[in-house]
Amino acid sequence: MANPTAESVAEANTDALTKGGLAAEKIMKGNADALTDSANASGAALQELAKAYQELATKNGKNLTAAVQALAAVKQPKEFIDLQQRLIKDGVDAAVLDGQNIAHLTTAVFTAAFVPMKKQIDALQKTAQS
Repeated sequence: MANPTAESVAEANTDALTKGGLAAEKIMKGNADALTDSANASGAALQELAKAYQELATKNGKNLTAAVQALAAVKQPKEFIDLQQRLIKDGVDAAVLDGQNIAHLTTAVFTAAFVPMKKQIDALQKTAQS
């Protein structure tokens, strides 16, 4: 078996360091790209949520105006009580449904925002196992 020369050892070390450096560069670029994609998706998610909350506030404002007008038009106490009970029931039903819709939207948009990071983590795990 031949003894390796100092030159061949240095060359092998240089090759190994170069390969390691290129692998690290690739990982860092992947991480940076994933962070950028995730940040962009998070920004879009926040805009989508803000729009949903704005639409909900507008809808609730219109519903409140309609309810006050309906209550003001009542002529008899029994009619007032019946209308008030219906408005309360409808308000509670709408609040539950709106809360569920906002919760689903929040989950969906933030899950989508973290997809780029999850893909990068999965890729790094596959690389580490190789």
